[in-house]
Amino acid sequence: MDKNSAALYKKMQTEVESYQNLQKSCVKIVKQRALLESQLNENKCVLDELNLLGPDNKVYKLFGPVLVKQELEDSRQNVGKRIEYISKELKSSTDTLENMEKDMLKHREAVSKYQQQWQVAAAMK
Repeated sequence: MDKNSAALYKKMQTEVESYQNLQKSCVKIVKQRALLESQLNENKCVLDELNLLGPDNKVYKLFGPVLVKQELEDSRQNVGKRIEYISKELKSSTDTLENMEKDMLKHREAVSKYQQQWQVAAAMK
């Protein structure tokens, strides 16, 4: 392999490694999103149940091994805040995933370009 082909091959390998690292990061974010989505659904179900309760019903929250009485409105607000936080985290992970996919596309295009250049250089020998 001549110097030009070797340099192209090295650039291509660097792009492939970057692409693979982005893929690994995407997998982690997708797993995180799945967890957030399940937490969001769970909290929405809890809020629906709390909304079914009347003012005379009692609500308890588990703190370690102890059940502690909690005001119904406080419970609703806490669950609402949790839903809001999880929704923001989901949006953030969606944005991150979209940016990573754009970067992956750039790396794929660069790998393709380097492969073509490398093949042309190899054919000219």
